Amino acid sequence: MSKFLNNKLFRYLAVFLFLNSAILPVKSSSALAAWALKTNGVLELRTKSNTNLKAYFQKANQLYGDRFWVDFPGELKNPRTIKGNGPIEEIRLGKPSDGKTRLVIEFKEETYLAPLTWRMVGLDQNRWRIKLFTPKYAFKEIGEGFVGKRITVFKKNQNSNYVRGKVNNNLQLPNVKQNKFSVVIDPGHGGPDPGAIGIGGIRESDVVLDVSKIVKKLLSEKGVKVRLTRKNEIDLDLSPRVSFANKTDADIFVSIHANASRGKRRDINGLETFYFRGWKGRFLAKKIQKEILRVSPGSPDRGVKQGRFYVIKNTKMPAVLVEIGFLTGRLDARRLEKAAHRKRVAYAITKGILEYLSKVG
Repeated sequence: MSKFLNNKLFRYLAVFLFLNSAILPVKSSSALAAWALKTNGVLELRTKSNTNLKAYFQKANQLYGDRFWVDFPGELKNPRTIKGNGPIEEIRLGKPSDGKTRLVIEFKEETYLAPLTWRMVGLDQNRWRIKLFTPKYAFKEIGEGFVGKRITVFKKNQNSNYVRGKVNNNLQLPNVKQNKFSVVIDPGHGGPDPGAIGIGGIRESDVVLDVSKIVKKLLSEKGVKVRLTRKNEIDLDLSPRVSFANKTDADIFVSIHANASRGKRRDINGLETFYFRGWKGRFLAKKIQKEILRVSPGSPDRGVKQGRFYVIKNTKMPAVLVEIGFLTGRLDARRLEKAAHRKRVAYAITKGILEYLSKVG
């Protein structure tokens, strides 16, 4: 990036690169389903689920004004140009190469833009938002299609058994041998140590205690013996947590936390899981990470990583530390403040644990 900043021309800047897992085959239909440039200067996009997006900004030259564009997988069938208004010269939808779609927004001269501050925010697994400019004068919305969240409504008697069965299958937790396994769940922080403080004052210690209690309930219902390092808002140092786990001779140790970014940047979201050593620790981390991502569409996968956190470094059994989202991130915080999402996260962690126990135990 420094090359671009040091270049006097500052001709070309890749503003951001957002990647997700699904890649459409070449010459498939375009992943761009709908778009809208709102009256407040916010561009909203709706795509196929888990689409790769690449977005760029280019300074004006002799042929064009300042331009922002987004590339999508899948081929556009009908290239077109749409006349702009206000600060927008025109919007073009085209095919830069086989198997790709490009949405280009060209700005008029003297439009103030700050591309280095632009951030693409994932609202869910197929909707995105980015603030491009603040209109000085009236600006009429430009767009195509419906960018809002689609809600599928089933008629009472329309395949009701099939729909109910599909939901039940997705909620199915693996079975393990009754009364064979012991697990320690560690809700991070507590008491005078609230951990991360997020948007609206949401506290990490409160969020992770709630999630941990639900995990305990779900595991207990499967015949797993579960102990919590803390059951309420008490002051508990790291060493007693480790001692407690080691004395119980548990099969695994899972410490649950929520993240915060430096500077409390609202554009930073994501989930990650840490382990200290051994294939069992890594395997457990991978199982949990996979499941928490499933219930958090649009939140970036920050991966499974080795970490040297005290509680996973000093426990004798396979141990992981799970970061269930950024309380300072706009997307994650909005979810984690809701009890329904915390239940989904708890279910995901439980499922990851049970998957591990059924394979390794």
